[in-house]
Amino acid sequence: MIDLPLLYLIVGLLFAVVALYAIQDRRFAAALFWGSYSLIFLAGDHLPKALVGALVVLMSTIGGLSLVKARRYQELSSEQQLASVQRLGHKLFVPALLIPLGTVFGVLVLAHLSLFDRPLLSPANLTLSALAVAAFIALLFALYYCREKPQQALAESSRLIEAMGWAVLLPQLLATLGLLFTQAGVGDTVAELSQRYLALEHPLAAVACYALGMALFTVIMGNAFAAFPVITAGIGIPLLVQQHGINPAMMAAIGMFSGYCGTLLTPMAANFNIVPVALLELNDKHAVIKAQAPTAVWLLLTNIVLMYLFLRWF
Repeated sequence: MIDLPLLYLIVGLLFAVVALYAIQDRRFAAALFWGSYSLIFLAGDHLPKALVGALVVLMSTIGGLSLVKARRYQELSSEQQLASVQRLGHKLFVPALLIPLGTVFGVLVLAHLSLFDRPLLSPANLTLSALAVAAFIALLFALYYCREKPQQALAESSRLIEAMGWAVLLPQLLATLGLLFTQAGVGDTVAELSQRYLALEHPLAAVACYALGMALFTVIMGNAFAAFPVITAGIGIPLLVQQHGINPAMMAAIGMFSGYCGTLLTPMAANFNIVPVALLELNDKHAVIKAQAPTAVWLLLTNIVLMYLFLRWF
């Protein structure tokens, strides 16, 4: 059965390869960073919690000191890249399209298949398992049409990981921070402050407060998943659900979408907004955010209107 342990094993081995590349280049700080990350994925469930925490602190220190230096990978010349593009044409887009299409196929079809009397895909992590299968199929397709060896795919994966650098940690750290905030009662504090200082008796005011809170907290946290438990526990459930009777599923869907609007506006979402600038070698490090800002603002306003209309009509 394809489940999280298998996926963690694959990711851990990939980070181990990146660490080996760093050792070959005598980039020992980077090797320690990627080796620690690999160890957490490979054996995190079997390690003492204190040791895992120490590894995270170590990685954060190495990243904070800008010691995660990327390897200089040999790239094709402009002529070789152009010849490859002309040869492959629109087939270049097929692997990228196979991933979402394969994920949907996995959820709708492969989820019902069994192997040795066990489900092929884990029911508890169905979407993620289907995504892994789709990515593997896309990889095979890319290798076949590009006439490359698996070693090249491994090298390119390592190159992209090292290009992202320490920012690879952010989604996990920020999501965990959101859970810590919830456990610490930040959501209850937000609810108390909202009820005490904001006039939220009108549904539109409550909806706007929730959507804007999701966006603003995502800007601070850099991750909508980190903002969601805090703002939903503090504003969404007590005000929108319990006081105004909004549909919880609809509130959660549009609330997360509002958080994504905040993702478009913050450098804290480094893997979305800062890493692409580095990969494209743009002069303005906030160029991606500036391009996305109008879309984010209009989408956020649209989300507020939609949520209010759903609240009134349904």
